Amino acid sequence: MFQPELETLPRHQLEALQSERLREQVAYVYERVPFYRRMLDERGLEPSAIKSIQDIHKLPFTRKQDLREAYPFGLFAVPREQIARIHASSGTTGKPTVVGYTKGDLEIFAEVVARSLAAAGGRPGMMLHNAYGYGLFTGGLGLHAGAEKLGMTVVPISGGMTERQVMLIQDFKPEMIACTPSYAQTLAEAFRARGVAPEEISLKYAVLGAEPWTEAVRRSVDEGLGVASTNIYGLSEIIGPGVANEDVNEREGLSYIWEDHFYPEVVDPETGEPLPEGKLGVLVLTNLTKKAMPLLRYWTGDLTFLTREPGPSGRTHARMAQIRGRTDDMLIVRGVNVYPTQIEALLQEIPEVAPHYQIVLSRQGTLDEMELKLEVAEPFFRGLGVPALSEENVEADPRLSHLRERVGRKIKDHVGISVRVTLLSPGTAPRSEGGKLRRVLDLRKQG
Repeated sequence: MFQPELETLPRHQLEALQSERLREQVAYVYERVPFYRRMLDERGLEPSAIKSIQDIHKLPFTRKQDLREAYPFGLFAVPREQIARIHASSGTTGKPTVVGYTKGDLEIFAEVVARSLAAAGGRPGMMLHNAYGYGLFTGGLGLHAGAEKLGMTVVPISGGMTERQVMLIQDFKPEMIACTPSYAQTLAEAFRARGVAPEEISLKYAVLGAEPWTEAVRRSVDEGLGVASTNIYGLSEIIGPGVANEDVNEREGLSYIWEDHFYPEVVDPETGEPLPEGKLGVLVLTNLTKKAMPLLRYWTGDLTFLTREPGPSGRTHARMAQIRGRTDDMLIVRGVNVYPTQIEALLQEIPEVAPHYQIVLSRQGTLDEMELKLEVAEPFFRGLGVPALSEENVEADPRLSHLRERVGRKIKDHVGISVRVTLLSPGTAPRSEGGKLRRVLDLRKQG
């Protein structure tokens, strides 16, 4: 579903379209959403003051707390009776974040997901094994509708039941899978445990998202499943998955944002000031076409950078780097800011370890302690000649003790914090069962 007339618009035409849609959207929410009317009035800002997309910085930010305070339907721009579907976040802290869609919004949702799947290698007639969770989470139904719009056959397997997933992949022979990157790793391990080689698996493409991941994870999925994996990006507050996707023929860690529907900015995490292209900051997104609950300048909390240089495919839409972490995922350990993805990126440079780990934070008295539970790579483990790893054989074996010290030193040198490294046997670190994988266990909060 590559749409040259939209995806390759000359930049000046794209900005003219964005300007027209932004003007309409600001006037629309001012009239229909009391929250935005109040926000603009407090700034003395009339909708008519927004004349082009270049004026977007005049608008206030919208934050997740605003959605929580408006729970459940306070930010809807249409009567509840005109809402065709409601989705919600997991609500891990307090009540969930609720979002709504009109029938027109659902058509846009399907369109941008179809566009993303096409960029990822999907074509009409292919089969999609959809292992995203169905329900209030936007992933399952979002990918489902987009795949159908593209003309694909959908297997709505949802998450979990790994044995059944493996069986159906072997029996149905889908060409594409959609799931979290951590669950793709789980499936790759399940195939390997059954003696099924990557070239024996029918899958050719993997569409991975819903959690930050690294090039090391990409390699492990590509090699384990015999696929070319791409990153799909989205968030329920804006629409769901399908805000952006990598092109399968590029895979440079840069995803095209479908700018005719979502306008991207990157701003300084502290000041909110716009940052130049290539500078890491917080991604801010504005709905240009959504009508049930359009958000202006939504502060995603995701850390990335943008480039508006046209990509090799000829698309002119902005590209964003893979998410480097979230401002609300940042860990403060003994005064040092630590992002889990920082740790993961460093681990990919050490071939003796696998991309399976968990960070455990605890507190001894007034001092924070950080432990990294880390699996060793299968080939390295086989060469050790031991049935399983324990503290005793790690201490006794120079190969293991040296590896542990090397990991700790690398983290200390690059992140600036001392960490206790616990080496684990392959297959013993926590695995995804279909949902987002919990990489951090913060026991300090239990004290």
